[in-house]
Amino acid sequence: MENPWTVFCGADSNFRAPPSSCTAHVLILCFDILLLIMILYTIVFKKSLKSLNVSASTCHVSSLQIVSALFNGFLGLAYLSFGIWILEEKLRKSQEIAPLHSWLTFMLHGLIWLLTGLIVSLLGTRFRLAWLRLLSLLAFLFSGITCGFSLFLAIFRKEMTVQISLDVVCFIGSCLLLLCTYKGYRHEGCDDNDIRDPLLGSANNDCKTYSGSSLSPLAKASFLSKFTFWWLNPLMKMGREKTLADEDMPSLRVDDRAESCYLLYMEVLNRRRQSDRLTEAEILKTIVLCHWREIIISGFFALLKVMTVSAGPLLLKAFIKVAEGTESFKYERYILVAVLFLTKMFESISERQWYFRSRLVGLKVRSLLTAVIYQKQLRLSNLAKQNHSSGKIINYVTVDSYRIGEFPFWFHQIWTTSLQLCLAILILFQAVGLATIASLTVIILTVVCNSPLGKLQHKFQSQLMVAQDERLKKLSEAILNMKVLKLYAWETHFREVIEMLRATEERCILAFQQSKSCNIFVFWLSPILVSSATFAACYFLGVPLSSVSVFTFLAALRLVQDPVKSIPDVIGVFIQAKVAFSRIAKFLGAPELESASVRVKSCMIGTSVSFQSANLSWDENPSRPTLQNISLGVKPGDKVAICGEVGSGKSTLLAAILGEVPITAGTVQVHGSIAYVSQSAWIQSGSIRENILFGSTFDDNKYQDTLYRCSLLKDLELLPYGDLTEIGERGINLSGGQKQRIQLARALYKDADIYLLDDPFSAVDAHTALSLFKEYVIEALSTKTVLLVTHQVDFLLAFDSILFMLDGKILHAAPYSQLLASSQEFQDLVNAHKETAGSERLSDTSSSQHLESSSREIRNNYAETKVKISENDDQLIKKEEREVGDTGFKPYVIYLKQNKGFVFYTVMALCHLVYMLGQFIQSIWMAANVDTQNVSELRLIIVYSLIGLMISVFLLCRIVFVVVLNIRSSRALFSRLLISLFRAPMLFYDSTPLGRILSRVSSDLSIVDLDVPFSLIFTSVSTMNCYMNLVTLAVITWQVLFVSMPMIFFAIRLQKYYFSSAREFMRINGTTKSLVANHVAESVAGVVTIRAFKEEDRFFTKNLELIDTNGSPYFHYFSANEWLIQRLETLSAVVLSFAGLCMVLLPSGTFSPGFIGMALTYGLSLNVSLVFSMNSQCTLSNYIVSVERLDQYMHIPSEAPEVMEENRPPVNWPMEGKVEIQNLKIRYRPETPLVLHGISCTFEGGHKIGIVGRTGSGKTTLISALFRLVEPAGGKILVDGLDISTLGLHDLRSRFGIIPQDPTLFNGTVRYNLDPFYQHTEQELWEVLEKCRLKDTVQEKENGLDSFVLEDGSNWSVGQRQLLCLGRALLRRSKILVLDEATASIDNATDMILQKVIRKEFAECTVITVAHRIPTVMDCDMVLAISEGKLAEYDEPMKLMKREYSLFGQLVKEYWSHHDCGMRVKHLVQ
Repeated sequence: MENPWTVFCGADSNFRAPPSSCTAHVLILCFDILLLIMILYTIVFKKSLKSLNVSASTCHVSSLQIVSALFNGFLGLAYLSFGIWILEEKLRKSQEIAPLHSWLTFMLHGLIWLLTGLIVSLLGTRFRLAWLRLLSLLAFLFSGITCGFSLFLAIFRKEMTVQISLDVVCFIGSCLLLLCTYKGYRHEGCDDNDIRDPLLGSANNDCKTYSGSSLSPLAKASFLSKFTFWWLNPLMKMGREKTLADEDMPSLRVDDRAESCYLLYMEVLNRRRQSDRLTEAEILKTIVLCHWREIIISGFFALLKVMTVSAGPLLLKAFIKVAEGTESFKYERYILVAVLFLTKMFESISERQWYFRSRLVGLKVRSLLTAVIYQKQLRLSNLAKQNHSSGKIINYVTVDSYRIGEFPFWFHQIWTTSLQLCLAILILFQAVGLATIASLTVIILTVVCNSPLGKLQHKFQSQLMVAQDERLKKLSEAILNMKVLKLYAWETHFREVIEMLRATEERCILAFQQSKSCNIFVFWLSPILVSSATFAACYFLGVPLSSVSVFTFLAALRLVQDPVKSIPDVIGVFIQAKVAFSRIAKFLGAPELESASVRVKSCMIGTSVSFQSANLSWDENPSRPTLQNISLGVKPGDKVAICGEVGSGKSTLLAAILGEVPITAGTVQVHGSIAYVSQSAWIQSGSIRENILFGSTFDDNKYQDTLYRCSLLKDLELLPYGDLTEIGERGINLSGGQKQRIQLARALYKDADIYLLDDPFSAVDAHTALSLFKEYVIEALSTKTVLLVTHQVDFLLAFDSILFMLDGKILHAAPYSQLLASSQEFQDLVNAHKETAGSERLSDTSSSQHLESSSREIRNNYAETKVKISENDDQLIKKEEREVGDTGFKPYVIYLKQNKGFVFYTVMALCHLVYMLGQFIQSIWMAANVDTQNVSELRLIIVYSLIGLMISVFLLCRIVFVVVLNIRSSRALFSRLLISLFRAPMLFYDSTPLGRILSRVSSDLSIVDLDVPFSLIFTSVSTMNCYMNLVTLAVITWQVLFVSMPMIFFAIRLQKYYFSSAREFMRINGTTKSLVANHVAESVAGVVTIRAFKEEDRFFTKNLELIDTNGSPYFHYFSANEWLIQRLETLSAVVLSFAGLCMVLLPSGTFSPGFIGMALTYGLSLNVSLVFSMNSQCTLSNYIVSVERLDQYMHIPSEAPEVMEENRPPVNWPMEGKVEIQNLKIRYRPETPLVLHGISCTFEGGHKIGIVGRTGSGKTTLISALFRLVEPAGGKILVDGLDISTLGLHDLRSRFGIIPQDPTLFNGTVRYNLDPFYQHTEQELWEVLEKCRLKDTVQEKENGLDSFVLEDGSNWSVGQRQLLCLGRALLRRSKILVLDEATASIDNATDMILQKVIRKEFAECTVITVAHRIPTVMDCDMVLAISEGKLAEYDEPMKLMKREYSLFGQLVKEYWSHHDCGMRVKHLVQ
């Protein structure tokens, strides 16, 4: 029986036959079988039927596909015909079919090529595009290899055969197939992402959806345009002609958008998910599976780059031999120059595609992580929030996700550097033989030494992130509550606390940068050690040194030197990404809120809200329930009031209905949609209209009715732009009452089934409260289910049922009359109200005229106001500022002038210059003496090594000074930024969204801390290296100057052209990043409201849009980097090729082999050094924008000085407490109208002053003027004869006491919140708590005074927060005390007791009370009534009530009428 090999190849076959022999045919058959397997795999895993229908109906066959199908079809038939013809000839001549290879190869190849051509060209819409691309890529590689072999054979044999012709034509056919898959099917609608079609809606339903001008040019780019970045030319041209703005940014391709990335991630995750809890490994695998195709393709280009780079030393060796006169064949020198140019071009193209695709993967990973983090925080449980504060969540988005997004760019460096090292070692072995062992030993020792350093870096990076979290949490808390800090004069203390946290963070930065510096030093030292050790080994092993061996060795070492030097960066990025990923994975694995079981979609007849023996606990602890044994049923249309003492569980009951509180026993069910009004108003930054609509469509009639019923029409008349007025974050430029009414309007416009109102009337005056109750609760919500938490007993008569709560239980549930008869506790509450209201009334108070025009008049006036609004007028919230145009070296100067930075930078630059000159001298020494007999080999090596040893000292100095510059500059920048922020006036915080500030103190500061210093020095270093390579080339072959000088000119022009666009890309990237941070911060603050209204999807969609808005400038920035570098590399390839041409054209002996080797050693690394230089410059220009952004907030116009040494008040000032207001005029901004119009009055020392007025009349503004939160536009305020405008702000504010309108608690303990300076004893604290009615509450907690207070006091009720603020005032015991609606959220009984405490404790003090509850000011000595910023009246309360048309009398009458309003409203309902 014949051997199968003999049957296939014939008896005389052997393995040493030429490429056209049987062996070659076997390889071709193997490739064919591989293609066949790919075809079968593509067919088996084809698209789903749904996707097939979409593709078939929307994607048409292009002319390119038809040409490709015809060309490859005929080509396949040609191969098949040729194989049949060979078989026929064999049968005709010898009647045998053996050997099979001569005809079977062509027939099989023809069939497979025919099949491949038809599938790829015509049937692509039926299969997954990724597999088609892989198939066409394999076909391209296979045909390219066979074409190359065939051409080599044609040249070698000097003959052309049918087979060779077919192989060349086959390569052209494969190019057409490749173009088909990358151009013919490039539209997103025809892509293979069928999983996204139903989720993206109309966005993906048509191939032409994103073909408009707003889409990134990359989406429509051709194959060649993608590889040359030609698609970016129009945008670069636009950037040169004008300053790019946000609207000039094209949108990302659909596949690159956050929505596509997120949906793909979720689909893969849900397919693989094993349990409810996410693990770090599971998230990582999911991300890799989402992007494995892009990772493999970028890896292929990375491999191609390594192969082309490694060819350099071999070409150098060939050049030296040609220079010595030993040509292998004729015209070898010209072929070498051509090959050198082509190699450099392939190196450039492959590296650019590698970097571009890796950056794109990083952008997509960053986008999906940001989206996933945002989605997670919308579902985060309250218990998990204790471990993941808002500051941490913002850090995850602005810092951690960006660090992880940087990692894919460096990922391939891990294995390409290793591969390049292995290839370099092979070249070294060829050059120096066994001496390579010395090189290998040094490299292994370098890696071993860096292993513990890497672990240290990981440890310090973890510590740094924890320290950064703590600092950011405290800083964000301070910025969020800056008004309270200024009122209490606590800014200095908080700044010192933040500075202490920053000092801890700086120690971590120092430790991390020191370990990184050690890493860098070892890797930068390694080339010196490797070369010295290898040459020493050559001497001891007797390996002769020649110019060929030495410079082949040095060229290989030099080419791998830059990648090796980047290993510390790779390690640093890997460690940062690993730490960041662990933090994000921990967050994504945190427990989520389980509210689905509460809010059910099915309709239960007769029940809207149902509690059945339910126990609920915020801590998820069954043994300590917050609400106990709650059984409740609320029918559709019922009106239920909830009342009780402070901390009794009223707000928690509403939270339970929303599904916010974990259920430990029983069941809670809610049927119908919910509208929720929180006790602490949550307002978004944006216009008033946007806040009211809250995602609903605009209906003018419905909208106007909503404004009327929420008593907002009059307020909108007073605002400069009506309902289009931009309001600051958290509604900071609105009064408390206005914020609550906007919340009420938001709820009413939503037209929900169930309304949960958490004490919304406490922030408005009596008249507005009555109007709201009648128009809003009784009339507008007449058919709705309403649950209202209230302390206002007046309204209780109108409710169907009243829930009286105590200690987390519903003590009684009954109508008003029944409850009054059966419950002693409720009787006490009502009696307390009556006692507070007072028993005396004026019998004959003439009815005052209505102070407001009729609703029709108001509506007409409002309509007129809207018409007058000018689109060009300034709003309070301005668009974020950014630098424009070329700022030159300004941001670099800003960075370097901090703490003698210029000195350290100069020393660093000089150290590196000496190091670089030392390397040059080393090369000169070796080139001049390696081939001469005058210098012994031992002396040659010793001198070379000594020079290396000396320059390593300068290398160490350079690294040390980098760390010193880093710490000193970071410390100075942060200190100036912190002082600037804490000294900024309140106007700055009113008009600046929190996200803008937080993005600077988080991501921008992190970049300045960790990235700018090393990027700055590496940019300088790599630029010096690049010029050194060019100078060396020019010195040895001066002829190259004829080419290099024009090339340098073109390079500089090209760089300027690039920077005009790239600079704006990064600035826009910075401002759009703030939008993402701001949206996250805002959503975290209002997540309960968002969930209550079921608006999670809309907010998530907005988040996705903002991510893409931020992603677009970054995408076009790094694309522009590759655009520039590719063109510069082309120029450097021309320079190097021209230098090579000069060397081979000039007569033999013009250059010594040693100097040719030296020139080409530097020349071959020209491309690499140019890439590193340009990459470093681009990266630095990216990072330096962060310095620009920090500098913008380092020069905020500050408030008056904290202390004025020449005018400090006496230690016991104020002694009397007399306040004289003289013609006081206040405006918030120079261009805005007056808010207070010349108020003049005197508050006598020790008097109790009440300030009353309608909502928005200017009461709180007057208090702000007293504390100088806003400076007078005219007039002055005297306190005990001292003009307060002449005093330092700290001296002024620290002498006054205040209980602010918004009760604010800080993250820490009860003790810290009462006494942050630890000035009082524990006994004093307990006494104050007892006076505030909080002693029992605090004692019940495990740690007493050290009980934890969560961020913003979220684990304490609003009433309890107000009581703690009262405790602060009692501890301070100031001569002047201001109560700014301080007891608005407290029940009447508690309020009565507290008023007695205040009267007793502050009997000798001047107490200024701003109140909506008229009884609070009834016992005041004097009452100041303000109307529309003017002093309406100022006198004793009883005199004012007797005065005709008195504003105060009107307010009193309205308040007293509340006692009967419940009956009247009840009558209206009936």
